[in-house]
Amino acid sequence: MLKKSGAVAVVLVLLVAFCAPSAFGQATQPIKMKYSLFWPAPHACTKTATLWAQEIEKRTNGRIKITMFPGATLTQADKCYDGVVKGISDIGSSVLSYTRGRFPLMEVVELPLGYKSAVQSTNLVNAIYKKFKPKELDDTKPMYFMSHGPGVIHTKKPVNKLEDLKGMKLRSSGTVAKISGALGAVPVAMPQTETYDALSKGIVDGVLSPLEVLQGWKFAEVTEYTTLDYGTAYGLGFFIVMNKEKWNSLPADIQKIIEQINEEWIVKAGKAYDDQDTNAEKFALEHGHKFIKLAPEEQVKWNKAVEKLNGEYVQAMKGRNLPGDEVLKFCLQELKKGQ
Repeated sequence: MLKKSGAVAVVLVLLVAFCAPSAFGQATQPIKMKYSLFWPAPHACTKTATLWAQEIEKRTNGRIKITMFPGATLTQADKCYDGVVKGISDIGSSVLSYTRGRFPLMEVVELPLGYKSAVQSTNLVNAIYKKFKPKELDDTKPMYFMSHGPGVIHTKKPVNKLEDLKGMKLRSSGTVAKISGALGAVPVAMPQTETYDALSKGIVDGVLSPLEVLQGWKFAEVTEYTTLDYGTAYGLGFFIVMNKEKWNSLPADIQKIIEQINEEWIVKAGKAYDDQDTNAEKFALEHGHKFIKLAPEEQVKWNKAVEKLNGEYVQAMKGRNLPGDEVLKFCLQELKKGQ
């Protein structure tokens, strides 16, 4: 009798343990998500994104589990946003202008506005979204945005003056291709993942990118010079978005936690990019790379060469019935605050 009673008690305990989670409305398994990125696994941006995912898992006590898919292994860089919309990935991060024309208003950050740091351009791209909430991103739930450090010119041959760029083939895409053209170079569009080989084989003569590519993408191995044209430096806007249905399915407390982490990561992402630039410059110098500073009068010439691009942006947005003039004015005002 005692043995039967003991057995019944054990069965009851097991049943209670098995049924308790659903009885109290708790999930028995974490909510799993896939995060698609185009940066390679060792890249600092992948590490920053991974820390974001780990922080969400930590603060939700394991209720969210995010698996990273770096190196464009889940979706290619130019297909990343659509991959999130379609649910191929739950979260995705890539460059706004890699899907040309998809995010016209947000591409204002790519204009050669003379950025001084990644913190500055990252703060700006997030401020643009918060103020104008462009409908072009309505089919996902934006987490946050970021931007790299000042985009400058890295080449195989020295560029000391504007005339040196004439006919030079520079890897550049989106609005950045227009900057190349305005400076007299020949823009060549290609994914970042193909640029190292293109530089090593002489398919292109250089690239417009932040300093971090010298180390993060090993471009210091295939270029010898960097021209620090900060007066015409551009930024690239990077999105970090979540599938809208996935976001709407999350409990309200988890959404609140994620939104708080997003705000923190705006600061962390900008600083991380600036740190990458600093480290990359040291890395390049150690490998014999040379940095060229433009003379003040030469920088004026470069500035005049690209100033028409602001007006072209405003006109293009006007043709789409978008407030490009208002957005550009806002950008210039925000950048002045940091001077």
